[in-house]
Order: sequence, then C-alpha cells, then structure tokens
Amino acid sequence: MSSTSSMVLGYWDIRGLAHAIRLLLEFTDTSYEEKRYICGEAPDYDRSQWLDVKFKLDLDFPNLPYLMDGNNKITQSNAILRYIARKHNMCGDTEEEKIRVDIMENQIMDFRMQLIRLCYNSDHVSFLSRHQLSKFPFYCCSHQPNLCWWWLFSLSFPLFQEKMKPQYLEQLPGQLKLFSLFLGKYSWFAGEKLTFVDFLTYDVLDQNRMFEPKCLDEFPNLKAFMCRFEFSVDTTSLYVVLRVEPGLHTCQANALPLEPHPQLLKTSFKETKLRVTDSYGN
Repeated sequence: MSSTSSMVLGYWDIRGLAHAIRLLLEFTDTSYEEKRYICGEAPDYDRSQWLDVKFKLDLDFPNLPYLMDGNNKITQSNAILRYIARKHNMCGDTEEEKIRVDIMENQIMDFRMQLIRLCYNSDHVSFLSRHQLSKFPFYCCSHQPNLCWWWLFSLSFPLFQEKMKPQYLEQLPGQLKLFSLFLGKYSWFAGEKLTFVDFLTYDVLDQNRMFEPKCLDEFPNLKAFMCRFEFSVDTTSLYVVLRVEPGLHTCQANALPLEPHPQLLKTSFKETKLRVTDSYGN
C-alpha cells in the first residue's frame, strides 16, 4: 500500500467500537475505505472472514478494529482515534486541554465498560440453558469479546432487562452527573475546541440514551453537548446511522449492520462542517 493510498478501516459489519472512528474520519474529510467482516448466522456464528486473515495482515496485535495507513498499521480503537486526531490537531492545544482529553479518553471507556460488564455478569450467564451454553463459541471470549457479548445478550435479553436494567439505571444518574460537572459551561469536553474525545463521548452517551431515552433530561449541558455535536458532525450521513426501531436496546442496536439512512440532511456534509468551523473556530 503506498503512502498516498486511502486509509483502510477494518471492523465487523456493525456499529460497535468503530462508530466514533467513522465519525472522525468523515468529519476530517479523510480518504478511507472500509473492510467489513461479516459474522455468520446462528448457530455457528461463522467468523472465518476475519479469522482466515487475522494473522496475515502484519498487525502487531491482530484485532478489530484496525487502521492501515501506508506502512502504519494500528489496532486498539482509541489508538486509532488518536492517530487520526493528531493529523488534524484534535488532541488539544494547551496543557490543560491535553489533560482533559487524557482524562476523558479513559473515563468514558470505563463508563462504556460498565454496560459491557453487565453482559458478562454471572447472574446473566446463569440464565442460559445447558443447551445454549453448549452452542456458545467460547473461542471468541479471548479472541473477540465483543462478539461474545452480543451472542450472550441475544440469548437472554428479556431476562437481562428484567434483572439488570434497574440496577444499571439506579447508578446511571450519578455517573452522568460527573460528566456534566466535568463539562461545566464548556462547549466541548476539552474546553472550547472540538477534540477526538467528543466523538468518543458522543458515541457512549448515545448508547445510554438508547438504553434509557430520558437519562440526559436532568443534565441540560449534556443534552446541549449532544445537540451541538449532532449539528457539528453530520451524524445522519449514511456511513454511521442505523435504522434503529423505537425501544431497541443499545446493545442490540450496536450489533445491527450499517444501513443507509432513509432521510439524509438537506445540507451537505462539507457545508455543515464549514458553518460549524466559522462558529467555533475549529
């Protein structure tokens, strides 16, 4: 691959950990192509599309997502975000901004993991029948934990809702309050400049908003952040938006294939970006 070639983003044919990456690539007008790997249907959940090439791509730590940019081959979703952001000065300018970026990058991932851990909870797994467990692809626990999560969740979503959703929702306001206080009166989480952690934070807050649509109602600045981001970044473009039916759980929505959105914004992406650039000086 020559240095002038488009970047290649590899990931499953779902939203998952690539959502913020796709948003950032589009916002920065980065030339890229996607390699989407498809997981087969039940009961085998064939992952050969990925496993057949996993150790042939010269990746230091073979995993999804990956980004290839000439001789640079990167795994780990946040490392990919940082790599793209550095090219566009979106990691913070001042020391204070850089500190806030570093804090948010890690804090929001901890927050994301709380939802993921629910699906690994021993109470959750105990709901599965012996027959279901016998079909479980344990290999993916160590090699593709995200697929493990989606598989478990799809089997016992109703029981998950009944037993664990109240527990999660009970602690959710306290978590969101911390993010609200950290954001304060700033426009973005690093301050007054848009950085890559805003893409990451939007993704995670959006997942929680799908989980509980009213979860941000007590936090006007977080709701304003979401609206500001959606105006600044064309989140309705067909590269990221899913057809999500009302009431669909965020875990289920994350596992859906990407599809074109039925109603795109009338304003083009570049026009939207230019207008925001003028407004915020980014």
